[in-house]
Amino acid sequence: MGLKLFPLGELEGPMNKNIAVILGDGIGPEVTQQSIKVLDAIGRQFKHTFRYDYVLMGAAAIDKTGNPLPDETVAACKKNDAVLFGAVGHPKYDNDPSAKVRPEQGLMKIRKELNLFANIRPVTTYSALHHLSPLKNARLEDVDFVIFRELIGGIYFGKKELSEDKNLASDDCVYHRSEIERVAHLAFKYAQKRRKLLTLVDKANVLETSRLWRKVVQEIAPLYPSVVVSYMYAGIAAMQLITNPKQFDVILTENMMGDIFSDEASVLTGSLGLLPSASVGDKLAMFEPIHGSYPQATGKNIANPMGSILATGLMLEYFKMYEEAALVKEAVEWNIANGFVTKDIDPINNYSTSTIGELVTDYVENKIPSKMNKENMVISKSTII
Repeated sequence: MGLKLFPLGELEGPMNKNIAVILGDGIGPEVTQQSIKVLDAIGRQFKHTFRYDYVLMGAAAIDKTGNPLPDETVAACKKNDAVLFGAVGHPKYDNDPSAKVRPEQGLMKIRKELNLFANIRPVTTYSALHHLSPLKNARLEDVDFVIFRELIGGIYFGKKELSEDKNLASDDCVYHRSEIERVAHLAFKYAQKRRKLLTLVDKANVLETSRLWRKVVQEIAPLYPSVVVSYMYAGIAAMQLITNPKQFDVILTENMMGDIFSDEASVLTGSLGLLPSASVGDKLAMFEPIHGSYPQATGKNIANPMGSILATGLMLEYFKMYEEAALVKEAVEWNIANGFVTKDIDPINNYSTSTIGELVTDYVENKIPSKMNKENMVISKSTII
């Protein structure tokens, strides 16, 4: 996250932005509410105005409308400048394999409806959290890479069949050249801004779709002569991500592999709750933490909101509010460095979801004194006394 994910441009004074908010299920509402606190603080500090349009998706939408993605939600998202999303999923659907209507169908559909063809997931490690990772400290230093995952093609969206006797199932993995080209160009352009290294992860030794990916990337590469391209089979890449993660700069891969690799990458940071993502298309983008709905923590005020808050920082970059985005990232880093973290990071000395949100907000608004005593922190609030 050290470099900007979106094209540079000048911001012309205070802005008005309209944001569709999908709170979703489980801990989605709790963490997203902290992001909205932070956005409001950014608005007060920089004279921007953020307006929120709350819409339904997932189990919450099924319970109310019978549809995991109502048409009204899609229409509202298309009218707004960006989408802020929490999480979807609920045990009553997750634990019922026969359920024909599922919360995740809403997420898959909205990606298609909004043409969000690229998922961008930055992975950065924090020295204060190295002890939480199963990797040795030396392997975690200076880890900073980005995964570009194609989001609306591949096996997740292919034809699915189940035989009448339910003993034979198939899922087709299908890719068109154009689907590969558009996400590859994004990844190459971003690699140009970073260390100029791009790694394509595939299974070209066994999959025809992977061979097409490799062929297309090889054709595109000469358009970006400053970028060094390497090709790595998925199994090798999975091992390298653990044994030598700092070698990676930009990782490009297809849908299912990208899903798996980004979850594996969360081990490097110490918590799944720390990773943000941006799903972008030609006209719109959606921002979310990579974690799921974590139903066991719902309503307990213990979920980690930092992934959602960092996703909000990515949204500010998307709006070309670069100073504002940097301030959000700085606020999160300050919390981590000073031990203001949730239960997933520190099971003994931890702070609530809402407290972390308030602390980030206070930092943004310059309300944190330069010298403070942690023992004087009011646990239920971010007030320093």
